[in-house]
Amino acid sequence: MESIYWVACWACHRKCRHCYEARFRPYARAALEAVVAEAERNSRLVLENLPPRLTWRDAPAESGERPEKPGRVILAGGEALLNRVRQRVTYPVIEGLRARYAGQGGVKIVVQTTGDLLTPAIVEELLARGVWMISVAGLDDFHVGMEGTAKQEAWRQRLSAMLQAAGMRPSGIAVQNRKALEEEGPVFSFFGATPESWIGKLWPRGRAWENGLSTATLADNFCNRWSGGLNFLRHGEAGAEVSIEPDGSVYPCCLKTRLPLGNLTEEPLLEILESLRDDPAYAAISRGEPERMGLADGWSAEDFIAKSYTVTPRGQPYANLCIGCDRFHEEVLAERVAAARQARRVVPA
Repeated sequence: MESIYWVACWACHRKCRHCYEARFRPYARAALEAVVAEAERNSRLVLENLPPRLTWRDAPAESGERPEKPGRVILAGGEALLNRVRQRVTYPVIEGLRARYAGQGGVKIVVQTTGDLLTPAIVEELLARGVWMISVAGLDDFHVGMEGTAKQEAWRQRLSAMLQAAGMRPSGIAVQNRKALEEEGPVFSFFGATPESWIGKLWPRGRAWENGLSTATLADNFCNRWSGGLNFLRHGEAGAEVSIEPDGSVYPCCLKTRLPLGNLTEEPLLEILESLRDDPAYAAISRGEPERMGLADGWSAEDFIAKSYTVTPRGQPYANLCIGCDRFHEEVLAERVAAARQARRVVPA
């Protein structure tokens, strides 16, 4: 695949009000040990069920050639650099990925972090393990202490100096240049929940939803974009990405559909994707057309749009295609997803 977004652990040192997942928060004592142990245990199983070769091919060039390119694994959280998470989950996963794909086309490893835990020593440890990119995700007003452009720019300059001193260079991905995804590393990037960057209008998920922060409308098709469901079924091709949670659940997008596609502690990723390739609902998600996911089940596009209206937890009217997708999963897809999972478990005679 071109990309896997792997949420390694729920633990975070922040509890941002705009976060798309309420389970990303500080944990203490036994609760912290529980989420770290879950991530530690499941990450080994997930690693075994990733594709044996994590590569992809772009559209044919004028010459007709389609060179094979190494895919990316984005290790995120929560906060992947928390001390206990870093030592017991993040570093072992990085080492496991490097070993798994050595001689198999390689892999580009991205560590996504809020940035405020980075130190020169941690940067060196990441680079020594072959990390291709460090992606700093906390450059916005929602992160406490980062409010205002002056603070954000000062922080960017300070971290840039630290990373450049370690031999890294800024990535073109900061200006949304897709070609930057094929840069030679090690590189670093910055982004945040700002109007200028890709996250733009906040997703109708997690604390962002609970706090009434999402201003997305029906015109905001999160499915039809990078890190949405677009192309998730086209493994081996440009743009294919899935998202994995600490319990091994796998989804077609970072926003997460109401139900997972399957679980990577139990079965291989490619088997899950292949079992759903011909399902019209998931094919529509992969095309970036969620409003058409119910056509084969008697839901017209107009029906889907009608199901996309709701009221926020703050009592405000709201409409977005993610809401319609949630309702289609609840009302139609649940039984089919369960049947597909059961069918994958049946061993041929």
